[in-house]
Amino acid sequence: MTTPESAPQPTQLQVTLQVVSIVMFTFIGYLYIGIPIAVLPGYVHNELGLGTITAGLVISVQYLATLLSRPWAGRVIDNLGCKKAVQFGLLGCAVSGVFMLVAVWLQQWPLLSVACLFVGRLILGSAESLVGSGAIGWGIGRVGAQHTAKVISWNGIASYGSMAIGAPLGVWMVKTFGLASMGTSLILLGLLSQLLAWKKAPVPIVHGERMPFIHVLGRVFPHGMGLALGSIGFGTIATFITLYYASKQWPNAALCLTLFGACFIIARLLFGNLINRLGGFRVAIACLSVETLGLLALWMANTPELALLGAALTGFGFSLVFPALGVEAVNLVPASSRGAAVGAYSLFIDLSLGLTGPLAGAIAAGFGFVSIFLFAALASLAGLALSVTLYRRSRLARSQ
Repeated sequence: MTTPESAPQPTQLQVTLQVVSIVMFTFIGYLYIGIPIAVLPGYVHNELGLGTITAGLVISVQYLATLLSRPWAGRVIDNLGCKKAVQFGLLGCAVSGVFMLVAVWLQQWPLLSVACLFVGRLILGSAESLVGSGAIGWGIGRVGAQHTAKVISWNGIASYGSMAIGAPLGVWMVKTFGLASMGTSLILLGLLSQLLAWKKAPVPIVHGERMPFIHVLGRVFPHGMGLALGSIGFGTIATFITLYYASKQWPNAALCLTLFGACFIIARLLFGNLINRLGGFRVAIACLSVETLGLLALWMANTPELALLGAALTGFGFSLVFPALGVEAVNLVPASSRGAAVGAYSLFIDLSLGLTGPLAGAIAAGFGFVSIFLFAALASLAGLALSVTLYRRSRLARSQ
């Protein structure tokens, strides 16, 4: 008779395939962000005739909604289960597609059209909280807490890969089939994703006392601050690399973003298992060191080639910061509050990306575009120092 102790353990490939089968919902969820991201600002500014501030707000309001809905999403995940949270999130994504389609129909009334876009983006931001955090919890429930780092790593690959694919896909769709095709395709994608999720087995809800979100936030705060400081480099490159290249009169700024994304994904694929072997803090220390060097290279770059090297190093270094510190953060709370922990920790990257744009923009206005990479490097260095402090504190706690 086979006992649980003697049952054959799944291979790494089997674990990875199980994880991928769940984080594909994150991939689908982030298509809702990626497909319209390169189209909506131009639609608001050129087609509706509204200002650039309004065009920017249409994009940024989604990140604000994600930030504010993290506590609510954590409660849904812990109380109703990860699968239901993902299903609700995917339904919200489809509803955002409905509002996008209605906005196109109301193009003759610009204020009504942009109001529909704002409502849809707010719904999408809240839905993204459910899908992203729910998929992480669902994946951990499927393969076990010992594979938390793998789940978070693949979830990140799914989200960044989806946005990289979604942006050019959205531009192509609008050019080929018109604006209405974007909303229609997102509605159909939502229906397909519901069918895929319905067939997937749920994981048991972990019962036990739920920690108040504010207490969970307090426990993961130092780890989240390390993540926030490390995320500034990504936000700076994503927002300002084109203007930085233009200030230097260099061509092919998009290649920097391509290299950043490629190195990000390659590092996660090649070195994601190091977190379980070496520990989250050690990996975070190494990664933030590489990211700091990459940002310093961008700051000092006097040729496009050195800038490309800096972007590659930054992407390579930033790749494992989220899962490395995330593993340590999630382990600080009981399993019954895991959803809240994932949501609270993820909140810090939302906050970082939301603040980086205006803050780095103000620095660029005062000191030039090159200075923003020194600012980002100093932030990454501060994240490195914080990670070293947390590592030493954890070693001291284990020795007592």
